[in-house]
Amino acid sequence: MSETEVEAQVANGPLKGAMLLPPQAAGRPAVVIIPGSGPTDRDGNSPMGIEAGYLKMLAEALAEKGIGSIRVDKRGMFSSKGAFADPNAVLFDDYAGDALAWLKVAREKTGADCAWLLGHSEGGLVALIAAQEAGPDLCGLVLVSTSRRPLGEVLREQLQGNPFNKPILPQALAAVDALERGEKVDMATLPQVLQPLFGDQVQDFLIDGFSRRPAELIGKLEVPVLIVQGDNDLQVWMADAEALSQGQPAAELKVIAGMNHVLKSVPLGDIAANLASYGDPKPPLAPGLADAVVDFVSRRD
Repeated sequence: MSETEVEAQVANGPLKGAMLLPPQAAGRPAVVIIPGSGPTDRDGNSPMGIEAGYLKMLAEALAEKGIGSIRVDKRGMFSSKGAFADPNAVLFDDYAGDALAWLKVAREKTGADCAWLLGHSEGGLVALIAAQEAGPDLCGLVLVSTSRRPLGEVLREQLQGNPFNKPILPQALAAVDALERGEKVDMATLPQVLQPLFGDQVQDFLIDGFSRRPAELIGKLEVPVLIVQGDNDLQVWMADAEALSQGQPAAELKVIAGMNHVLKSVPLGDIAANLASYGDPKPPLAPGLADAVVDFVSRRD
């Protein structure tokens, strides 16, 4: 199998990605893989110390089982820099529109009637938003490690969960509260350590993200949905997957034992090993993940 560079045409684009299409996948719906938050590339890596390569591993595992995929670089980043002056000048509707553009590319390349969106982490929220307007181009959704909580609630819990944040916690939580109300935060009032998190350049994006309700979005869908969650995820919890499932009773829920947020299997309770896997490309994909996705989409070919 070999990868092919593909493009999706959008204003200020093009967007670029990698297509992995095994011979037996011709005519079958492909999976468009949407990465998670921040500067995460098509492979699941980030200059912020993440080198696990988990999205590329997932694409390769799907291809070995006959399912094609497209992995994408987000607008304004990596190979999708295009003419986007500022990658932070983006809202969730922009990412959702990009996902719809990639659905059309996937259909054209495979000849299938529709394609799947697979969103990882924040990419799951993007997929949920895109699905509201996707129409017949969309076969359905696969939500991997996707929170059912609004992003403001997630951020608040992460800040509170780190004991080293205690000295700055009041200012951090006040900033989250303000952004949830749709109010901008004066950077001069924040400690320097918090300024990258709440920078002026990302506040519009945060306000937009904080207003989204994943559990409500999933309840509006009429397409097949698979929710996949690892029971060893430090960032998205089993309770998130269970709440998403309750929001869409027709959805299927698959729990992958031992899988963490970067889709690797690590010992339960070993936080050091869990965190170390984020920067290590050597561990394989969590057993059972690719099989769960392939089984779900194959039953709907």
